[in-house]
Amino acid sequence: MTIKVSIQSENFDIASEIERLTRGRADIGATVSFTGHCRDEGGRLAALELEHYPGMAEAEIARICEQAVSRFELLGLTVIHRFGRMAPGDLIVVVLAAASHRQAAFDGAAFVMDFLKTDAPFWKKEHLKSGDSGDWVTARDADEDARLRWL
Repeated sequence: MTIKVSIQSENFDIASEIERLTRGRADIGATVSFTGHCRDEGGRLAALELEHYPGMAEAEIARICEQAVSRFELLGLTVIHRFGRMAPGDLIVVVLAAASHRQAAFDGAAFVMDFLKTDAPFWKKEHLKSGDSGDWVTARDADEDARLRWL
């Protein structure tokens, strides 16, 4: 079983990450991926700036991953989360969950994303096309509700 957690400013290649996760693994029957992109928020967003708490963010994501691996018997898990300034359409996050069976992979990926949205120490600031600096993005009740379904 392998867990990879990376917080980076650079873009990532999803196909390469799936290949790395599954190479030589005949025990994996399913791989589920979730990819998050920067939205343009109805055309008003020029960029989204993501900040994180170095060290703490990696540790928290690793903790979430360990829970997912244990709970859903995952055979491998990759989480890559970017920081820095991103334009609409840019990749922000990928979660790849590998398991013997599809439902475990689906549930593992959903679990990780639901906890990433609420527990990982990231902050998002909007930069608007108007040139104004937008607001810091606040947590949504729907994200907390999604997290609570796993408790």
